[in-house]
Amino acid sequence: MKTILAAAVLLCATSAMAEPDMEKYNKSCAVCHATGAANAPKTGDAAAWEARLAKGMDALVASVSTGMNAMPPKGMCFDCSDEDYKALIEYMAKPAQ
Repeated sequence: MKTILAAAVLLCATSAMAEPDMEKYNKSCAVCHATGAANAPKTGDAAAWEARLAKGMDALVASVSTGMNAMPPKGMCFDCSDEDYKALIEYMAKPAQ
């Protein structure tokens, strides 16, 4: 029974993850995160994202909204919602294949 419950929870959590809007990634995030410009953690570099993810998703979204270090407020994605930011962060933090 515990195994079934754990599988159900995992399935719900996985299906709840939104897919990133790659057009928004390409126009706003990739400028720095694809190359690591201005010390941005590179997309796919799980080690670079580990400490950031440890702060929690709400803290990361707040950092995006207000800007942090060289990243401007909203990460230059002024039409992104908090859900968009979460999906984009999850995409960037996912280990490269």
